[in-house]
Amino acid sequence: MGIPRAIPLWQRILFGLCAGYVALLFVITMLLTALYVAFCHWFFREPRRTAMVLKGYRVWMHVFLPLAGCPFRIRGKERLKGRGPFVVVANHRSFMDILVMTPFVPGVNKTLAKKEFASIPIFGLIYRAGSVLVDRKNPASRAQSYEAMKEVLRQGMHMIIYPEGTRNTTTEPLRAFQDGAFALAIDMQCPVVPAVLFHTEKILPPGAGFYFRPHRIELHFLPPVPVQGYNRHQVEQLKQQVFSLMQQYYVQYLQQRH
Repeated sequence: MGIPRAIPLWQRILFGLCAGYVALLFVITMLLTALYVAFCHWFFREPRRTAMVLKGYRVWMHVFLPLAGCPFRIRGKERLKGRGPFVVVANHRSFMDILVMTPFVPGVNKTLAKKEFASIPIFGLIYRAGSVLVDRKNPASRAQSYEAMKEVLRQGMHMIIYPEGTRNTTTEPLRAFQDGAFALAIDMQCPVVPAVLFHTEKILPPGAGFYFRPHRIELHFLPPVPVQGYNRHQVEQLKQQVFSLMQQYYVQYLQQRH
């Protein structure tokens, strides 16, 4: 698909040019980050390796996002600092979400991520270093990734999951959640921290092609949802509780802003 017809021609041209600048900026900063990640890969073991990699990610995004015209604001990060591990669940509306969530979740963390992107040259090195990879179409891969996520939590790291399963390209605040994140939280008895991202879909609209519109990004962490007393028969209950919290917060916050 090309850029949606609702976007005026002047914006197509302007933000197409902007995309060229941002792509160049991304490649240059990515190459520097990849060198650092390769160093961490060879000289550190888990969980120290991931902790060091995240330091590089945070420097990268603190440079890249402002230079790309995307200032960011984080609210509620004190809810994770020095605590956990948590299963952090976030809404997913844009590829920008991945660039924001991994570096700006306080503490050491990994993200459940699609295996396909790991094969991209250079970027794949960075992508793999901060992720638990999964091929969603392969039952064996899903089972292996679930065990890998358990190990991440056992090592004291947070696990970031996008429970919608894929980007939300609808007009609804959220897509229906899948069970995995909530089954994991119950199995490991780790609280769930809902995280709500705002405005990333304005930067990289779905189906917009070569297009980048600078805009502020906001990441809000809601209070942890405890799972003590929950069992596997209550996955649906926990899932719907978190879904309702995130949807209500998303809608109310945007209404207040307008």
